[in-house]
This record gives sequence, structure tokens and C-alpha cells, in this order.
Amino acid sequence: MEKKELEKKIQETVLKMALEPKNTENYHDLAKYYAMDNQYEKVISVYESLLEIDSKDMQALINLGSLWFFSKEYKKALKYFNEAMIVNPSNYLVYYNIGNTYADMKNFSKALQFYSRALDFASDDPEVYNAIALLYHDFEDYVEARAYYEKALSIDPNNLTALVDLGNVSYKIFDYDSALQYYKRVYELAPDNKTVLLCIANTYSVLKDKENCYKYFDKAIALEGDNYKAYICYAIAKSDFKDYNDSIELYKKAIEINSKEVNAFILLGNLYSNLGRYKEAEEQYKEALKINKLDPSIYVLVANVFFMNGEIEKALYSYRATVNLRPENDEYKLVYIQVLEDFIEDYRKDDIIAAI
Repeated sequence: MEKKELEKKIQETVLKMALEPKNTENYHDLAKYYAMDNQYEKVISVYESLLEIDSKDMQALINLGSLWFFSKEYKKALKYFNEAMIVNPSNYLVYYNIGNTYADMKNFSKALQFYSRALDFASDDPEVYNAIALLYHDFEDYVEARAYYEKALSIDPNNLTALVDLGNVSYKIFDYDSALQYYKRVYELAPDNKTVLLCIANTYSVLKDKENCYKYFDKAIALEGDNYKAYICYAIAKSDFKDYNDSIELYKKAIEINSKEVNAFILLGNLYSNLGRYKEAEEQYKEALKINKLDPSIYVLVANVFFMNGEIEKALYSYRATVNLRPENDEYKLVYIQVLEDFIEDYRKDDIIAAI
């Protein structure tokens, strides 16, 4: 719906509400139009006004809970979901939403409790099983996660969420053949899915299948959409296969797309450093520092390059900057102190030799 038409609908609905102030359907319509116009504060206001007329309106309670959930206002979200649960204790969607809220709050036991309650009323809904699987996935219990994703697939064999996440779980437990199988099933169902093409390409990379790895990266890059991540992943794979010049060019393409992100600069710097091209590595790290001057890890990379290139005093300056940024980090302190002690020892050794 175009902006002008949407504004007209809003005005018409406001007029209806003035004529029929107790008609809750008008409130639902107005909330819908405000949502379509991304005016979420007004959506909340409309629903709150509706609840003053009918405090048991399930749609208003669930939608308000959802709005606060997506705003990460979890206490407010739970308030409305709990009210909805009192109104209709048999509505599985309420338990599902409460489970999602506790999952976002990293409260595993509460989330599992409410997801399980949702299954009491909707045992054939694959999305509830996916949610439980994701909960276990987030807490790194991949065996349980896999079991619940497989349960979702037993209900809906073409469930994209379960297929993708099963691929991800299989990848994390180093079962790359299974990961590839799941990713390819997703590709069959959604051949224009850029993300799954990258997943397939990355899996072929760890399987050392250069031909297929490059083929799927090329497919991904050919699709519409942002290629920043694609170029970086492709560059990493090219480097793994020792096609260093191609890797460098891909990192440069990523930088051309987004010069305000540090990742490509850092990774290109790392590649230059590994190739012994320390000055070029230094240049990339300094570009990264222009974007994020307060990231101590970048100062460490700069210091390492100076150290490997024999520029110890410059290395010490960068190591010290790292310690100043993170004085509580013992690892940074130890590196700085060790390099400083070695430098002082070598300096004194030169003085002793000169004196002799």
C-alpha cells in the first residue's frame, strides 16, 4: 500500500473510531495501518487503548507482547504474554512466545519449560521443535539440538529452518558430509538463497574440494545482494588453497563495497603478514585503526608486524598502547613486558660489546 493511500486509511479509521469508540475492530485496523507505516509507538498506544475497552483481547495482548519482545523489553513482553495466558491457558502460541522471550534472556530452563508446554497443545508444529532445537544449539548441546531439528523435519521434510540449522549443527561437530547434504537440500528448495550457497562453498573448502568450492562461491556472488561477506569468505578459501593473489583481490573488492568495516582490512593485513609482506600488512591494520581507534586487538596486530619486521621500538609503542586501552588484560601486559625485557637485554648486550 502506497504512503498516501495508507495515510488515507489511517484518517478514515480514526474517524470511524470517533463515531464508534467501543468498536474494537477499528482499533485493530488502526494498529495494523500504523504498523504498515512503521509507527510502532502509535501501534502500542492504540493497543493499550483497546485493552482499556476489552482487557481480554487476545490479539492485542499477544501483539503488544511481541512488540515489546522485538524491542528487547522482556519484562514488558512477559507482562502481556502472561495476561494472555490467563485469558486463554490453552493457546499454544502464548507459551511459544514466552519460551522465545526466556530464550532471548538466556534462561534455558524457563524457555524449555514453556516450549514444552506449547507442545502440549501443538505437538505437530515444527516451529516449536525448531525453537527447542535452537535453544539447545545456543547452549552448545548439539546432540539434543540435532534430535529436535530432525523431529521438525519428520513433520515437515521441507522445513528450511530445520534443514539450514541441521547443516550448521553438523558443521560445528565436524560432520561436513552431513552438513553438505542438508545445505544442498536447502539449495534445491531455494536456489536463490545466497547464504546457503556460501555455506555449501565453505563446506567444500574444509573438505578440500577446490573445484566445487569455487563453483559455489561464484554462484553466490552472481546472485543479487550484498557481496561483502561473500568476497571475504571466498578470499579466505582462496588463501587456504594458496591462491594468494586471487585472495588479495577479493579482499580489495570487499573493501570497495564497504570501506567502513574493519574485517576485510584486518584479514588482508593478516594475509600480507603471513606472506612476510609486513609493510603492506601495516598499511591495512592502520586503515582498520582509522575505523576503530579503540580496539586493542588491532594495536596488537600492528605491534606483531613491527616485531616480525625487526622494528622493536615501534612494536613496543603499539604493545604499550594496547596495555593502556586494556590495563586489566594480563595477556597484553605479559607480551609487552616480555618484549620490553628482551629489548633491554639486547640493548645492554650491545653496550657491553661496544665497551669491550
